[in-house]
Amino acid sequence: MRRGQRLAVATIAYNSLEAVLSVGAGLFAGSIALVGFGLDSVLEVTSSLAGVWRLRADTTHAERERSERLALRVIGTCFVLLAAYVFVDALRALLLRKEPSDSPLGIAVAAGSLVVMPLLARAKRRVAAQLGSRALTAEARQTEICTYLSAILLAGLSLNAAFGWWWADPVAGLAMVPLIAWEGAEAVRGRTVCADCAAPLLFD
Repeated sequence: MRRGQRLAVATIAYNSLEAVLSVGAGLFAGSIALVGFGLDSVLEVTSSLAGVWRLRADTTHAERERSERLALRVIGTCFVLLAAYVFVDALRALLLRKEPSDSPLGIAVAAGSLVVMPLLARAKRRVAAQLGSRALTAEARQTEICTYLSAILLAGLSLNAAFGWWWADPVAGLAMVPLIAWEGAEAVRGRTVCADCAAPLLFD
């Protein structure tokens, strides 16, 4: 439990910095993708706060179940909001043919997240498996999705900077929407899959 709390706090600290840098760089460069990535970081902070609350509520069985349900639904709602934002944002970028300026800071932030997020996600999955927590499993999954979005962002910004392919990032973002939405729907319904288990963990 203590390790899970430390991981959640580390995620909150990193994502807070990531949000400030991404939104700032995105507004400066006129990059919808960077601003969207920064808002995703805000949702990640919300999920991590729900995870911290879940760990601190780990006392009686009844309280654990109640905190699991509420934390999982909060995290699932963050997934759904993220999917909706990415879909609308990417579609608007394609329709308006909005071409962002080059953003070296954005590329650096995305590259850094590609290193940090997989490490955090792997550690969270281990803690979630040890505690048998569906909420923490969902929170770890959201950290994994942040890794995918970091890769998409890095590819989009790099292709735009190197070849002027402004459409690469929104197209890749649209491809991620079904996965994000599915994960969110499963969590809101009170269901997720433990990464180290063979079968889904369901609420009674």
